[in-house]
Amino acid sequence: MKKIIILAGLIGLSVTSCNTDKFLTVVPETLLSSATFFTKEADFQQAVNAAYVPLRAMYNEAAWALEEMHSDNTYYARNVLFGAVENTENVADFAVPSANGVTANTIVLNIFRLNYQIIARTNQVLSVIDNVEFGAESKSNLKGQALFLRGFAYFELVRLFGKVPMHLQPVPNREEAAAPLATTEELYAQVEKDLSEAAKLLPPKSKQEAGRVTSGAAKTALANLYMIQKKWAEAEKLLMEIVNSGEYALMPDYNDAFSTTGGNKNNKESIFEIQYMEGAAGYNGNQIYRFVPSPITAEELKPITGTSNPQAISGENNNVPTPDLIAAYEPGDKRKDISIGFVTLSQSLRDNKVYPYIKKYARTHSLHGNTGQNWPVYRYSEVLLFLAEALNEQGKTSEAATYLNQVRTRAGLAATTASSQADMRKAIMQERRVELAFENKRWFDLVRTGMVNEVISAYGARIKANPQAYYFPAGAVPPPNAFTNLEIYYPLPAVEAALTPHF
Repeated sequence: MKKIIILAGLIGLSVTSCNTDKFLTVVPETLLSSATFFTKEADFQQAVNAAYVPLRAMYNEAAWALEEMHSDNTYYARNVLFGAVENTENVADFAVPSANGVTANTIVLNIFRLNYQIIARTNQVLSVIDNVEFGAESKSNLKGQALFLRGFAYFELVRLFGKVPMHLQPVPNREEAAAPLATTEELYAQVEKDLSEAAKLLPPKSKQEAGRVTSGAAKTALANLYMIQKKWAEAEKLLMEIVNSGEYALMPDYNDAFSTTGGNKNNKESIFEIQYMEGAAGYNGNQIYRFVPSPITAEELKPITGTSNPQAISGENNNVPTPDLIAAYEPGDKRKDISIGFVTLSQSLRDNKVYPYIKKYARTHSLHGNTGQNWPVYRYSEVLLFLAEALNEQGKTSEAATYLNQVRTRAGLAATTASSQADMRKAIMQERRVELAFENKRWFDLVRTGMVNEVISAYGARIKANPQAYYFPAGAVPPPNAFTNLEIYYPLPAVEAALTPHF
């Protein structure tokens, strides 16, 4: 299946010789392998640290494209003078090419490989951690982190692809990497197993090192799985445990729910966020530079980034808020101006040179192209909205309003007027859209609620009818294949198909 599994993980090898009486297994002392590396607690700490690393590239480069821009929340700012953007355009235009269940789209390939890097690294940890003696509390913590990260990686993969190979042990060679595709149900069962065990092993946020996953993070991800499976009572139980834990709370100001480039990280509202650090160490992100519309001059960019050395950006940028999302905010919603800003691009070929951009990630930093704000994966507000949904789907509509209104009150809005189950369902989905905008939730919400065809077909029709409203210059139109692929799962990467007979 994958060279990446072999290359990314620590692969245990042994050399075997024999005589007439017995086989003698010799582990070369100069070879870095699972047999020689994992001997003490610090080795497992280092290996678990490595399992977090692919998350930075995933959320900086791929997840937003496949999970947010592949919805009606964001689009790309078309620049007819610039090419080589087919991969992102195909995702945004619901035109990802597919043949025999595979695609050459590089974004699809990247997220597939990054998730399997996490799986390979955590499998190495989990395969040997119980064989090495060190402190029980630390071992439980490290094992819990590895289980969470593996479960989370498979959760991402199953939501994106439906069926993927499932490895629960280190892969020692290329031949064993080519595993059959596990079914959606099999993958869900493994995700549930990993996250359930992680929730028992991990400490709460108040006792965990900042930035590492916690029992609350594991319960939230597990509740997310139950929401997809419509296991409302199971989700309610977990979500109530999180609410009653006292570990989390809404930040009074929505703007403070998100970190700056150097502070406010892993705050009271944060349940799980991807860690970035501005500077030359290689831990930085640069999401805003991928999102801000272009061509933008240095002078136009400086108020957005606050850097001392702004540089012009040309080309064609992505994840630009759609008119549809902008219109979804109610009058008086404080989140709108915090989440979305506007910039006038003097060099734009559009008659209307005003573009929206994702302001919630435009945090002042020092160096052009180098940011340090964290990326939110799960926030406490989503726990409240999940809980409201789980309660409403069980007919507890008045109880659901209590948790929905906590989110609305923080946003400066009046209590919901929804009183029927159907109206409350719509109100919760509307609230999720604006509260969690640009946090990679919209596509998964459309899939799990069965609304892809209804919502995206209408959205595509609006773009085709009025491309200028969706950032196309006069005369430019979406490609002929736009909105022709509304499948709920992405095709598997074609490059990986060359390594396995199972794709």
